[in-house]
Amino acid sequence: MNLRFMTKKIKGLSIAFFAIIGMVQAQEADQAMSVDTTSNTKRIKLDGIAAVVGDYVILESDIDKTLIDLRNQGASTEDVTRCGLLGKLMEDRLYAHQAVQDSLLVSDDMVNAQSDRQIQQLTQQIGSVEKMLSYYKKPDMESFREELFEINKLRMLSEKMQGKIVEEIEVTPEEVRQFFNKIPEDERPVFGAELEIAQIVKQPEAPEEEKQKVINQLKEIRQDVLENDASFNVKAILYSQDPGSKSKGGFYSMTKETPFVKEFKDVAFSLREGEISEPFETSFGYHIIYIEKIRGQELDLRHILMTPEIPQSAIDKATKELDSIRQQVLEGKYTFAEAALNFSDEKETKFDGGLLRNPVNFDSRFELTKMDPTLYNQVRNLKDGEISRPIREDDQRGGAPKFKIMKISNRYDEHEADFAKDYMKIQELALREKQFNAIKEWMEEHIDDTYIHVDPESRGCDFANNWVKE
Repeated sequence: MNLRFMTKKIKGLSIAFFAIIGMVQAQEADQAMSVDTTSNTKRIKLDGIAAVVGDYVILESDIDKTLIDLRNQGASTEDVTRCGLLGKLMEDRLYAHQAVQDSLLVSDDMVNAQSDRQIQQLTQQIGSVEKMLSYYKKPDMESFREELFEINKLRMLSEKMQGKIVEEIEVTPEEVRQFFNKIPEDERPVFGAELEIAQIVKQPEAPEEEKQKVINQLKEIRQDVLENDASFNVKAILYSQDPGSKSKGGFYSMTKETPFVKEFKDVAFSLREGEISEPFETSFGYHIIYIEKIRGQELDLRHILMTPEIPQSAIDKATKELDSIRQQVLEGKYTFAEAALNFSDEKETKFDGGLLRNPVNFDSRFELTKMDPTLYNQVRNLKDGEISRPIREDDQRGGAPKFKIMKISNRYDEHEADFAKDYMKIQELALREKQFNAIKEWMEEHIDDTYIHVDPESRGCDFANNWVKE
């Protein structure tokens, strides 16, 4: 198996492929129709049916809209052809069509919630509802929402079907070994330089009087909203310390699957519409939540986060403790791993010798070219075996700062794939190939079983799938 070819093919049928239909300005669509990037047709229709897949019709204008949407998102369209886009749109409709047949349904509430989030984001980006409607050439919000609903429902059905196809696919160690062995030696992938990084963390705590001060302030805000009809939205803008929602009046839309901390979700889903919680604590600080709207399993809420002030004395104590731990490790009293286990305040790493895990694949290695810039800047000047001085790290999500000392545990230079050393990465490639094959088999089977019509002008396209049944 040619690995480069296999990887390219996997990207072509990736579970997260870019089948997103954008809503665009009419004049941009007209301009796009004046140029065809393929040589398959010479005459361009203003609109018409390009293909039918099951219950779904794909118009010529859908192809133009998708192309312009890709450009608006900054994606390169140099190698994108109308034939390629049509093939992707047909894949998307086949997934959605089969999802309905298999009763993998998406509730209207979920679709509307997604549309509401997009409308809110677009309104903030463009400036107002009126400007947004003008930009997208829509006469009113109702027509805009209807089109957005259809786009999101199709996309969500498609994603649900794709997830269903591969959800139970796993690879065994033997399959990983076979996958690796069938790659010709001169075609094995090359992995970039990587680091293993360990850290020992100290989290300074605010004194009880500071915590109580924040709790009292949140209670006053809650009382003012309930008794004096003050605006929770305005209060969040003025007082919340959550950088992710402060400018939006504390607004979040969430389900039980949204990756918020457990304490936050427990409180949110215990409230009724219009209710405001009492102050409660999470790892980020203290919150109050106002439930704005409940749509089935989805909540629209606003919250205010306040973090108790940490005095300089607590910060000085944390850095002094880290300096002491660092010195003891350098003197050989503890190994770095032993010091992490005994002294670190970070539960996620202390029991693993302080070793950081890559959030992408939970491997212990970080490829230099793909590292988070903040983490890279913290360790880029460290030599092997060296331990950093205490480093302050502010929580971008609004929590209290923490302090840490860091060490590069291992350094791996750029190298050709090695089965033992790079097992996790090879396993990921093997899984992707198996998923690709499963999707390919599913696609072939359901193309045969589904009504599909391709416009005669597009039948000469070199599709990746057998859309033009022979």
